[in-house]
Amino acid sequence: MPDEVVDNMKLVLKGAKVSMTETIPDNFEVIRSRPHGHVMVILETIKKLGLDKIITKTPSRTKNLVLGMIIARIINPKSKLATARGFHEKTFSNSLGKVLNLERADEDELYSALDWLISKQDKIENKLATLHLDNGSLVLYDVTSTYLEGRGCELGKYGYNRDKKKGKTQIVFGLICDKNGCPIAVEVFEGNTSDTRTLKSQIEKVRKRFGINNVVWVTDRGILTSSNIKELVKPVEGLDYISGLTKASIRKLAEVEAIQLGLFDEVNLVEFESEDYPDERLMACRNPLIAAKNQKQREALLQIAEEQFELIIKAIKREKRALKGADKIALRVAKVLNKYKINKYYNLNITNLGFTYERKQDLIEQ
Repeated sequence: MPDEVVDNMKLVLKGAKVSMTETIPDNFEVIRSRPHGHVMVILETIKKLGLDKIITKTPSRTKNLVLGMIIARIINPKSKLATARGFHEKTFSNSLGKVLNLERADEDELYSALDWLISKQDKIENKLATLHLDNGSLVLYDVTSTYLEGRGCELGKYGYNRDKKKGKTQIVFGLICDKNGCPIAVEVFEGNTSDTRTLKSQIEKVRKRFGINNVVWVTDRGILTSSNIKELVKPVEGLDYISGLTKASIRKLAEVEAIQLGLFDEVNLVEFESEDYPDERLMACRNPLIAAKNQKQREALLQIAEEQFELIIKAIKREKRALKGADKIALRVAKVLNKYKINKYYNLNITNLGFTYERKQDLIEQ
């Protein structure tokens, strides 16, 4: 290779701007390349966040294995076998194996690193809590589940399956985050554990292990039920909560006019009180996107129902074997109303010889 090209290459590697467009094509041949940029972006982000030091400050191959699995999971989630192959010098998918010196890693080594990581879980969570939670913090908590293919997991049980995988056992896990959604702690439960039963251990974890007594728990109505509020939250000094109400509870408040729907004509956020919720502040927010979606779905259901109504009217008016009798007509109409749950949106008039319907437009537009 000419000395000029070698000198220019040295300058380029040092960051200098050198034009080599004429010499490179004649002196270089690309044999193979490894995708690299995304690997370094994620690795440097991990270092900037300090996550590598939170895992452990001591450099080791095990630490690199853990970092490698984190980065691989972000780039392209795969099984541990496929991840190890992606590190390998002969079957690599990017530069990750080379950067972290994991080109000889195998599946068993990755699983051993996970065993090491689980032994450090409490320490890692404690560090994250110290960094991101204080007295008075919002604590976000939610629960989900994932199904299992194998049968070796002791926590795998049949339960409410969010994945809609019939015949599969599952595990349930709860995730604690700070107000910005940064994960703090995770806990795995048996697959038949209800969402409501996971909350107690999380409250104890934040208070006893993290040493934070004054927090505001933010979670959904399926977890923070009225019984959990009464038994787990209200008796403990320093605990507050933010949650949602069930649709039935919201409907009840609207029916007794605790929520004045007319206020939403001027503002999208309303604060009010109700005797059904003593010592609690209720807030109602109108979401125009959800309102538009609901209106579209409602209109579709009404049109389908009205097509069925017209078929009933035709059956009443036909010459042969006409549908007669108020009882029989009402039965046919009731089947349509019950199927689509839209009876409150209509004024109906049923007689022995006829049937008419009219939309309650004011109610529909609410």
